Amino acid sequence: MKAFYKKGIFVLMFLHVFCLYAQTDFNKLDEKGKKHGVWKGFYEESKRPRYEGTFEHGKEVGIFNFYDDTKAKSIIATREFNAKDNSAYTIFYDQNKNKVSEGKVVNKLFEGQWKYYHQASKNIMTTEHYVNGKLEGLRTVFYLSGKIAEEISYKSNLKNGFYKKYTEKGILLEESMFKNNIYSGLAVFSDTNGNVVSKGQFVNGKKSGIWQFFEKGKLVKETNMSFPGNATKSKNN
Repeated sequence: MKAFYKKGIFVLMFLHVFCLYAQTDFNKLDEKGKKHGVWKGFYEESKRPRYEGTFEHGKEVGIFNFYDDTKAKSIIATREFNAKDNSAYTIFYDQNKNKVSEGKVVNKLFEGQWKYYHQASKNIMTTEHYVNGKLEGLRTVFYLSGKIAEEISYKSNLKNGFYKKYTEKGILLEESMFKNNIYSGLAVFSDTNGNVVSKGQFVNGKKSGIWQFFEKGKLVKETNMSFPGNATKSKNN
């Protein structure tokens, strides 16, 4: 009986030590002081899990999971690290596990194409392209139906180039140009039937020179927007 009792005590002590080790077998450093193995982060106040992932001698590898600060421990983001190009393919989620956005991060900067989704939907809302963390090239916005709503060109994080805006039926509402984030050059505005409402030039973000105004597709007025107070000509003039 005593032998059985001693054996039981030994087993309990072993299990206690094993469980204690298992609970702390993370957040370790290698011989050079670099993160190695499984690492877990925690929210400061609630002490709930914030993230979990694996390091190899100071470098993230594989998939990292990031959690919200709730008892549900919902995943709100994942990052899959690629050692070849030092990138991390990142996906953000809402608390109902729907994708919010996804794309690649390199050296903590957005890179390449990023996709954003309509709320609680698998349908893409916006596509963007990044170079070194800055918008570059075409940005496209979509209706929930998948039809194009807007197209605009970017350079170095600023609107540069053409801009187009459409109705869900594909009718062009606006066609204009931007330079360094402000209107520049010819702009044409139309109604939902495709009839031109107004057109003219922008200079440094302001209407300039002769602008034409239409009703039901017919020219009704021309105004010199450089001197709008005294240079208006109606269709009857």
